[in-house]
Amino acid sequence: MKVTVVGAGNVGATCADVLAYREIANEVVLVDIKEGFAEGKALDIWQKSPINLYDTRTVGVTNDYSRTANSDVVVITSGLPRKPGMTRDDLISTNAGIVRSVTENVIKHSPDAIIIVVSNPLDVMTYAAHITSKLPRTKVMGMAGILDTARYRAFLAEELNVSPKDIQAVLMGGHGDTMVPLPRYTTVGGIPVTELIDSAKLDAIVDRTKNGGGELVKLMGTSAWYAPGSAAAQMVEAIVRDQKRVFPVCIKLEGEYGITGTYLGVPVVLGKNGIEKVIELQLNEDEMALLKASEKAVREVMDVLDNMPANA
Repeated sequence: MKVTVVGAGNVGATCADVLAYREIANEVVLVDIKEGFAEGKALDIWQKSPINLYDTRTVGVTNDYSRTANSDVVVITSGLPRKPGMTRDDLISTNAGIVRSVTENVIKHSPDAIIIVVSNPLDVMTYAAHITSKLPRTKVMGMAGILDTARYRAFLAEELNVSPKDIQAVLMGGHGDTMVPLPRYTTVGGIPVTELIDSAKLDAIVDRTKNGGGELVKLMGTSAWYAPGSAAAQMVEAIVRDQKRVFPVCIKLEGEYGITGTYLGVPVVLGKNGIEKVIELQLNEDEMALLKASEKAVREVMDVLDNMPANA
C-alpha cells in the first residue's frame, strides 16, 4: 500500500508520521512546493524508524508528482491559513486554486486513488477537489468530523474525569461554528451522556467544541496540527485496512437528510472502497433544524466559489 500526503506543513507531517509509526502503508510520500522541505520531514521520520520500530518508508519530494504514482490514498493538506486583512473570499479563491492544482496532479498519476481533503475551508475545498477529480463522491471526502468529535470527547472526558477511550459521539454538519453535536447519540461506556452531566455543562462543552480550532489559534498563534494530522491518518487506516469504521466524514449529499448537492459531515462507513455507506440517523426536529442551518452556511460558501470568475 502507498499513501501520499500533499503538504509537508505541521498537519501533513503529523499525518505522515502517524501513518509511518502505525505501519499503515508500505510507503508514505510527502510532497511540498518548498524546496527540500518535504525531503527533510520525510528523512527525519525515517530516521526514527529504528527507535520506534517501524518499517514504513517515508519519501519526500518537491513538486514531483510522478513519485506519487499508483497511490492508494492521497491526503491533501495544502493551502494557506487565513492571514490578517484577508477576506473569506480571498482565502477561498487562493486555496481552491491550490486544491484544484494538487487534485489534477494527483489524478494524473493515481487515477484510482481515494482522496481525503484537510485543507480549509474544509467543506468547500472538498467540493473543489471532487469536481476537479471527477471521481465518484464515495472516493473524495473531507476530514473534519473526526477532529471535531475528538475535541468533543476530550472535553467530556476532562469534565467527567473518565477515559476518552470510553466516550463515543457523533457530530454532523459543516466544520466550524455551525457543526451539529448530537448529545442524544453521545455515550460514556454505553451510558447516555445526559445521565452523567447536567445540561448547562454539556451546552458549554458543545460551544467549546464549536470553537475548538479558534481556542488553539488564540493560545498558539497558529492552527492545530497533532489532532488534525492524526484524524486524517485514522481515515487512511480505515480505508487501507478495510476496517469498516463508522466516522463522521464530509461528503456530497445526494438526498440523504433531505439535502442534495451540499458537502456536509455525516456518519459513514469507511472501508477499502472509500465511503461504503452513508448512515441516515433519525434526527428530531431541533437536530434537523440545526443541520439545515449548517447546510445553509456551507451552501453560501460553495456559492462564493461557484461565482468566482474562474468558475463562471
